Amino acid sequence: MDLGIRGKVALVAASSRGLGRAVAEELASEGASLVLCARDEAAIARCAQEIETSWGVPVLAVPADVALRGDPERVVAAGIERFERVDILVTNCGGPPSGPVDSLTGDQWDEAARLILSSAVEFARAVLPGMKERRRGRILAVTSVAAKQPVSNLVLSNSLRAAVTGFTRTLANEVAGDGITVNTILPGYTRTERVVQLNEAAARREGIQAAEALARIEKEIPMGRLGEPAEFAALATFLVSERASYVTGQSIAADGGWIKALL
Repeated sequence: MDLGIRGKVALVAASSRGLGRAVAEELASEGASLVLCARDEAAIARCAQEIETSWGVPVLAVPADVALRGDPERVVAAGIERFERVDILVTNCGGPPSGPVDSLTGDQWDEAARLILSSAVEFARAVLPGMKERRRGRILAVTSVAAKQPVSNLVLSNSLRAAVTGFTRTLANEVAGDGITVNTILPGYTRTERVVQLNEAAARREGIQAAEALARIEKEIPMGRLGEPAEFAALATFLVSERASYVTGQSIAADGGWIKALL
């Protein structure tokens, strides 16, 4: 299936590792030019070089912290300077601290809001003028299953990823007439460093082995295993493709059936 991505310019945030890296790899395999960003300058440069070598597509690496006001806009500007446009935007970020409501400070709430919500808003605002002018664009926000079904001990993620869903759903209605689709993708328990760290933290908190904590998680997943980043990336790539031109305003999970809701 030709997804119509070859020759498009895709910006993928937080893409030096984990889900962001997997999405970048999948888009590169379809022939997209890439704009990648992450906080670690060495890591994002290495990632860009590896993808460029593997897939033969041009890749621009931009060191940036998406939680800093102005950095998302700067990344978009760098991409436009290099490639003249951004056709596809995938917003993404690391996870905020875990913990119950009464363990988190006001500063932690503010930092999490900048990381998760403000970064998605700023990225979208920066790419929209060009997408509207060309009357074509794809925006995909990586959120979490926590946006639809709260996860214990993750109140920051539960709250703010849901806020991103509210923003993107509203934006989808506003820009549909401009040929721009806006969706969110909800990763479930996927084999990334973040999930490993959360699992290990839960094991320490409960005084059990990490393997036992992992087995408990896998038992909650109807497919009986963690997802792989490449499986998540395949869905993300479809959602930003030409084949998904009539899909907008949706929140679609890649979770092995973990979410129990009907809709």
